[in-house]
Amino acid sequence: MPDGASAQGSYVGSRRNTRFHQDTAVPSATDATFLSLLGPFRLQVGSREIQLPTGAQRVTALLALQGRMSRSRLAGTLWPESAEDRALASLRTAIWRVNQAVPGLVSATTGVASLAPSVVVDVHNLVRQARVALQDVPSSTVPLHYMPGNAPRELLPDWEEEWLSNERERLRQLQLHLQEALAERLTSEGRFGLALEVALATLRLDVLRESSHRSVIRIHLAEGNISEARRAYATCRQVLREELGVSPTPATASMLTLPPEPHT
Repeated sequence: MPDGASAQGSYVGSRRNTRFHQDTAVPSATDATFLSLLGPFRLQVGSREIQLPTGAQRVTALLALQGRMSRSRLAGTLWPESAEDRALASLRTAIWRVNQAVPGLVSATTGVASLAPSVVVDVHNLVRQARVALQDVPSSTVPLHYMPGNAPRELLPDWEEEWLSNERERLRQLQLHLQEALAERLTSEGRFGLALEVALATLRLDVLRESSHRSVIRIHLAEGNISEARRAYATCRQVLREELGVSPTPATASMLTLPPEPHT
């Protein structure tokens, strides 16, 4: 029979071991998992933020943005300058590291990889909300949280991967369309100051976007400021001529009942 000191030592050791296993319990993709790609990469499982190596982050982000992919395409996209066998080896290592950190986060069957469907991705939420706001819905229902000051952060701004270009452009176009729809809603409600703020912010995102110039002109006309509308049209014409060598389209010129200018 162990003496009192030994028994107490065993008990304390047992408690320590129990605490160690509780504190180092490995999270699982079946737990509430949130992946943030707007702004810096962030993976959270339950209340814990999970740190992943660079390669593992890239695999996770690419699968989140593009969905189920063949291993060869995934490896070729992430390691385009490597030979195929080397790229596939790098992919196997990255997937192993992901699933070491969060078991089941990436499913890698023969030839195919995908992200666990239970993962909540902020980009997916944004796109879903934007589509609801734009698809077959009057502009008067576009919510105010699409004001420019509340616009989502850039997609993984510190990453320079080529495969992010199309995704960034897709989100940029969604933002532009949403803000134009919001400017129209605010104009219809007679909230011209806010409408103009949104329209000008949209124009700053892309000064060559003629539909955004039309939004500014439309707001001035709705408010009865003809001279401001003409000034906005002159700005549009000057920018398009200097940057693109073209004149405003008939859709823009007709807003001020001006004859359409010949295109060069």
